[in-house]
Order: sequence, then C-alpha cells, then structure tokens
Amino acid sequence: MIPFVEHTTRATDMQDVWDMFQSRMAEFGFVRLLYGFTTQRTATSLGDPQDLVVLSNNSPDYMKCFIETGLIFNAPMLRWALDNVGAQSWRNVHERAAQGTLLPEEKRVYDLNCAHGITAGYTVSLPETSRREKGAISLSAAEGVTQDEVEEIWAKHGRTVQAMANVAHLKLLSLPHKTSRRPLTKRQREVLEWVGDGKTTVDIATIMGLTPATVEKHLRLAREALDVDTTAQAVLKAGFQNQIYVLAP
Repeated sequence: MIPFVEHTTRATDMQDVWDMFQSRMAEFGFVRLLYGFTTQRTATSLGDPQDLVVLSNNSPDYMKCFIETGLIFNAPMLRWALDNVGAQSWRNVHERAAQGTLLPEEKRVYDLNCAHGITAGYTVSLPETSRREKGAISLSAAEGVTQDEVEEIWAKHGRTVQAMANVAHLKLLSLPHKTSRRPLTKRQREVLEWVGDGKTTVDIATIMGLTPATVEKHLRLAREALDVDTTAQAVLKAGFQNQIYVLAP
C-alpha cells in the first residue's frame, strides 16, 4: 500500500496514475477497469459527454458501444453510484436480471456486459469534493470468474482496494483532465490565467508583449476549445479541469 501511495502522490500525469492503479488492481484479480469522472454534474445531467474524463482498459469495441451510444448513462451501477459513496457488489444486478425486474435500458447494458464477459465485480463510488463533481470506478474480474469468487476477494482485500481507488481518484482530480475535447494551448492557458487574476485585455497584452487583438484571439480560441460562451465561463471550466495554474512538466 505504501509504495502505491508514494508513487501515486508523486505522479504528474494521469496516465502514470492510471497505469499504477491498473497494475495493482490486477494483483487482486480485477483485470478490467472503467473510471469515469465529471465536473459538470447537475440535478438532471452529468454534463456534456465530451467533458467526461474516462479511463479504461476494456476493449475498444466495448467502449464504443458503452460510451459513444450513451448506454453508460443507463447502467444500473452508475445509477447506484450517483446516489451513494462507497463500494457495491454487482450481485444485486444479477438478481434483478434473474427476476426480470431490470428496466429495458438497464437490460441492454446488462446484455452488453454479458456479451463481453463483464459479469462479476464491484463498483466504487468515490467521495466528492464539490456538488458538481462525481466519480466512480468499475472493477471487473476476468471472464469466467463468478460473483461468489469476487465476494471472497472483496472480503479479504476490499478495504485496501477501496482505499487505493480513493487515493488514485483524489490524485486524478488534481491533474489536468484529459477529455475528448482538444486541450488548451500554452498561450490560451496564459491569457485565461491573467483574466482569472483580474487583468484586462490591454493589461494582458502589455504583460505578454502582444497586441490586444491577439489576446482577444487567444481568448476566443480558448472559449471554442472549452465550448463555452463567455470568458468567465472559460476561466471557471478551465479551472475545474486543472488546465490553468498548473506547473509545466
């Protein structure tokens, strides 16, 4: 546990954190993982799908069906995660499927998972630091492993697995988020940082040695990259995604 925490807390890249987490989870028998995180949660939405942070080692075919078609939003365990914090077995989903009480959209997710051998595991719903945030990790055992076998693993190592998931999540929160949108350029980050510090366009132009028109261009491109309408929204969203005020590698 200590080497994992030391490595994770020193990491400066999301992929480094994810690779270490995958490696350690595989030691416990959880070989297929899916992590999702949003900073745009509202009472009725998880925000624009393009702004979701999604990390997984599942097959591209599965991810295309699960994420791009929107099935993820109908997943029974996601619905559980939105209302809870902690760890939950997948046993209840199997029981509901056997009883025929899954909703039609939930049944489509269940059938997809079964087709890809994703049938036994646990979901960890992660603690939030803001009401706009929500994160969860799906931990799936290898194909052929039963839910009963997973329950035995969890009985022995569940606290450690959950603690590692929380540590990894808290570290990922602090790093620039890799979403499906294009990242901000160095200049775009700089102008947003100066706006966040209360500087005007003329001030920023003087500080950066640019013309006001060039500063306005960088601000416009930053708004487009973040898909927002105003510069104030751009500063807020870039801050949520840790794209500004970050140390250079």
